[in-house]
Amino acid sequence: MRVGELARRSGTTIRALRYYESLGLVVPRRTANGYREYDPVAERLVVQIRELTALGLSVEETRPFVESLAAGAEESDVCAAALATYRSAISGLQSRIGQLTAQRDALEARLAVVNVTGSPDLALAPGDPADLVGRALPSVSVFATNGEAVDFAALGPGRTIVFVYPLTGRPGVDLPDGLLEIPGARGGTEQARWFRDHHGELLGAGAARVYGLSAQSLTYQQELAHRLRLPYPLVPDPRLMLATALGLPTFTAAGMTLYRRLTLVVTDGRVEHVFHPIPAPSTHANEVLRWLNRSRTPR
Repeated sequence: MRVGELARRSGTTIRALRYYESLGLVVPRRTANGYREYDPVAERLVVQIRELTALGLSVEETRPFVESLAAGAEESDVCAAALATYRSAISGLQSRIGQLTAQRDALEARLAVVNVTGSPDLALAPGDPADLVGRALPSVSVFATNGEAVDFAALGPGRTIVFVYPLTGRPGVDLPDGLLEIPGARGGTEQARWFRDHHGELLGAGAARVYGLSAQSLTYQQELAHRLRLPYPLVPDPRLMLATALGLPTFTAAGMTLYRRLTLVVTDGRVEHVFHPIPAPSTHANEVLRWLNRSRTPR
């Protein structure tokens, strides 16, 4: 077949075919009048080159596969050099994935501590936690770490525990200097772990569900939920929507606006009780547990 027909049948360009020829991958015969004439196998060779380069191999790295096909081998019966190319390509991809993951984690860490007060439609007030008692939760819907949408106006019947914390760190990811020196910022990871360890007891004492809430991003909180194997979901609110709609208190320090640490007991859509201040985040779940046991409705 001529070059134009091969380009059409293989879905490539004449320019690409010239390049493959210059590398010795797809070599035509010359007719008496000087035209290039390709054997039928050339179509398979070109298709193979295109498929492998689409998978990330360079054109030169396709050579062992092309030579195997040209020698009459089936695609599943490639030579040892071809198998080595596969392994090398996979190793290279794994290295790139590791590098990209590290870059993503570093960016997520920075995103998690960005000051969101620059948003023109966000008006924050310090807020008095005691004023939250009796308020109905607003219809603010966000996706939690378990992939489900959480509408705070429709949490469901019974008591819901929502522990609100400023932020948590992540192993191996450097956070801005002095971040964890912010008053009230430490203890988020330990608090989440303590609620995990006492999750069953909280449900047994009358809590219908438990959520953790902070201004950190979804991806950042998904990592924490996976690392700690949390039995309850975390809810990201990087735009501080509950601070605006409900009046959850925040504080600003070191160029960041974060939620003040507190815990809400929400009963049938309204705030029944507020725990604040929380001097010992790592053991706060015990405080909530004692309150639930004292306030349990007799059956």
